[in-house]
Amino acid sequence: MPRSTLQYTELPERAAKLLEGFLPDEEEIATRAAEFADVAPRVPDTEGTTEVLDGVTFTHHFVEVDGDMELVRFHWAECGEGEPIVFLHGIPDSWYQWHHQMASLSGSYRCIGIDLKGYGQSEKAPGDYRHEAAAEQLVLALDVMGVDRFNLVTHDRGTVQGDYIAANHPDRVLRYGRGEQHLYHFHPSLAPQGPMFAEAPRTGIMDDPRRLVVQLYTWVGKIQIPHDEMRRVIQEFSYEGCDRATPRYFNSATFRQEWIDRRTRLLSAWTCPVLIMQGYESKTQPREFYENAREYIPNAKDVAVRYFDAGHFWSLETPGDVTDAIRDLLTL
Repeated sequence: MPRSTLQYTELPERAAKLLEGFLPDEEEIATRAAEFADVAPRVPDTEGTTEVLDGVTFTHHFVEVDGDMELVRFHWAECGEGEPIVFLHGIPDSWYQWHHQMASLSGSYRCIGIDLKGYGQSEKAPGDYRHEAAAEQLVLALDVMGVDRFNLVTHDRGTVQGDYIAANHPDRVLRYGRGEQHLYHFHPSLAPQGPMFAEAPRTGIMDDPRRLVVQLYTWVGKIQIPHDEMRRVIQEFSYEGCDRATPRYFNSATFRQEWIDRRTRLLSAWTCPVLIMQGYESKTQPREFYENAREYIPNAKDVAVRYFDAGHFWSLETPGDVTDAIRDLLTL
């Protein structure tokens, strides 16, 4: 395959300054991680297990679909009834990242939060961890769930899979709420975590879920989330195998490859209304890169951009604002 001729976008001066002192202070991380030293792994759910969050009952489910020459198991939690909304999380998260939005919207919608393959309580075995392949397996899971047409809301690494779903299944995606991921513009200085996570099995960066979660939430977060929610995020990344499975994605593709796919074939294939959601002060995705989003998604029914006064993890940092943005998307 010939080398791509696409050119990286130079960083705006404001964004370049944000990269100075980009990595968090190691002493600060150690001190914060020590606050969660007593966090024990959560007992895994079983089919039909329920829990109450924000006053709403969530039910846990599991499904197995063909893939990787064997069966691939997906875990999801759901609440509410009505038109489906499928929520996809990023790293180091799980379906729980969206529990506030799911609870708030459950009065009118069937809210489905899925653990991506390699995360939470979903499949951890070796296999095909290219995002496009994993996304197709996830669509098979939706088929088993009886979900045909659906709204799609995503964040970070979940957005990578969402991009493929919206492009490969435009007849099924009603609306796309796309969060915290590179779009048309990209520069490799904005994605140092790529090689870091690809080398995770060797460097041990993912061996301690407490430290990893605290590091990432401190690194690219802005508003400190409640203590009990941080504990749960740590527990969700503490399920056996997460530390081995998630790096497989970073060894199967690079941020550059994802960006080339978007530019050459994905963006033009999106036809539903699209809402781009980003942190206003995001260190890894400069807001200037999204100002002309309509130009980059030419065939979408509608394109809008919403910035949140929060860091990278805005679904937990400013949950009400995020719910309001999703409600607006659902009216399009």
